Amino acid sequence: MRVLIDECLDWRLARGLPGHTVTSVQRMGWAGIKNGRLLALAEQELDVFITGDRNVSFQQDIPQFRIAVVGLAATSTQLKDTLPLMPPLLAMLPQLQPGTVTVLR
Repeated sequence: MRVLIDECLDWRLARGLPGHTVTSVQRMGWAGIKNGRLLALAEQELDVFITGDRNVSFQQDIPQFRIAVVGLAATSTQLKDTLPLMPPLLAMLPQLQPGTVTVLR
């Protein structure tokens, strides 16, 4: 799968998703772009958007986008808190569907 890591998260989360093509908002040159526009850009090239923004599903009409969104509901967005969520995310990646939001705790 082709995965995008939001700018609010540490790009090093990519190391926890072996076997997938993972990039970050910063690497794509999309830093500072708000979620609606960001999702529109991302759906053109990627399959999954990982974010620490717990409000993205309330702020955006996710079903209109052809990308799956995963919200990490960790204690914080710091790597020490989000990296432990990568093994369960890795296991669920093949089942994620475009236009859906999955919250991972």
